Amino acid sequence: MVVEDDAETRDYLARGLGEAGFAVTAFAEPRAAMLDLAAHSYDAIVLDRMMPGMDGIDVLKLMRGAQITTPVIMLTARSAIDDRVAGLEAGADDYLVKPFALSELVARLKTIARRPAMAEPEADLTLGDIRLDRLKREATRAGELLDLSPLEFKLLEFMLQNPGTVVTKTMLLEKVWGYRFDPKTSLVQTHMSRLRAKVDKPFEHEMIRTVRGSGYVIDAP
Repeated sequence: MVVEDDAETRDYLARGLGEAGFAVTAFAEPRAAMLDLAAHSYDAIVLDRMMPGMDGIDVLKLMRGAQITTPVIMLTARSAIDDRVAGLEAGADDYLVKPFALSELVARLKTIARRPAMAEPEADLTLGDIRLDRLKREATRAGELLDLSPLEFKLLEFMLQNPGTVVTKTMLLEKVWGYRFDPKTSLVQTHMSRLRAKVDKPFEHEMIRTVRGSGYVIDAP
């Protein structure tokens, strides 16, 4: 699927990707693309970042909220780190800045399309008095609902998958944000601080600890 509002770029992508061997369905309007996704499955999606009416980030958030896990490459004219971070945090698998070579887009599409489909996860993760309901996307501690953002939920989910193990900044960047590089920002520290304020601060016992110089670990109290 290609979602691109600019007619010239959309036609160029559809023609070029078709010549590279892909079966392409192209949309000029993101709402039409969302309706199509409800009825059809795709191996990958090429999504423009800036579109009138609905920003590509908003489209991506709606997709991930609807449990559509199709790999997404986001196209954008914005090259700033913050813009790439926003796209990856919203659920993009890759990010390509315009202008780009079609051959690079083809290579990246082949890479993400080869990734194995995610196995169905266990519905619940528990540790001590923390319970994560992956179907409802809810987290509780001692029976109290934790008001977590989608990213904080993913952070806690990954921590609970690795109890008692030191989770490094690099691991979090790769597994939660999908980065294969260090953006040289306080991204991880900032979000972990917010998560700990919700998971630990209101309760008697701390479960998430900083391991100085290494990362973070979660343990039952």
